[in-house]
Amino acid sequence: MSVFVVHRNGRPATTGDLAPLAFAGYAHFTAMQVRGGRIRGLDLHLDRLRAASAELFGRALPDDVVLAHLRAALREGPADVSLTATVYSPEFSTVDASPELLVRTGPATDGPAGPLSLATFEYERVLPEFKHVGEVAKTYYARQAVARGFDDAAFVDRHGRLTEASIWNLAFWDGASVIWPEAPVLAGITMGILRRQLDRLGVPQRSQVLTTADLRELHGAVVMNSWTPGVAVRRIDDVELDTPESFVELLHRAYAEEPLVAP
Repeated sequence: MSVFVVHRNGRPATTGDLAPLAFAGYAHFTAMQVRGGRIRGLDLHLDRLRAASAELFGRALPDDVVLAHLRAALREGPADVSLTATVYSPEFSTVDASPELLVRTGPATDGPAGPLSLATFEYERVLPEFKHVGEVAKTYYARQAVARGFDDAAFVDRHGRLTEASIWNLAFWDGASVIWPEAPVLAGITMGILRRQLDRLGVPQRSQVLTTADLRELHGAVVMNSWTPGVAVRRIDDVELDTPESFVELLHRAYAEEPLVAP
């Protein structure tokens, strides 16, 4: 039988540990897919946690402590899992606090098959460079998109620039190059993996300001997150996109080049 866990600082979390978190909203996290007990982009996950902790808490857990807590959680369950590591303070404080780590595992996933349709909404995340909790708007707009007959939501900022989707980064294809939206966004771990592996494969890529008016000139789009390096997008608002399977396959191939590393 598969065993999934919730650990606080490397030990099984109790009800008393978890109850206060139902009312907490000041935390950040990283999410990953573990395969064979190993993780792609582990260095990027550690960088993410370190940078966000320094900004939100004024200090960060040492990498060796984070890695020890990841190993403790992974020892308890199957070799393939989804894992979320959340850095938080158990008590509300307006001064620098000592962060703690909550690690949760669950069933492994590869994300939806797609292709997906996206409805756009004007929305800008607070502190977009960090993956933090309590973002009710992302779920709210995703629900609004589904109510309008779409699969999910994508966002534009006050300047009309395409930024990201509800729980996804966006990437576009012009027939020869991968295009990343140039705007304040969360630099996702999968996005970081792809950028460095596409460089190693010699695939052209660039950052560019994009608006919905540019979509008709592009050759396709995908969304990506910790589940998958690419799910094809077939429509954004009223613009139909004929995203080629070769683009999706390119991203999956680049992602597979990233080595799996044991924590």
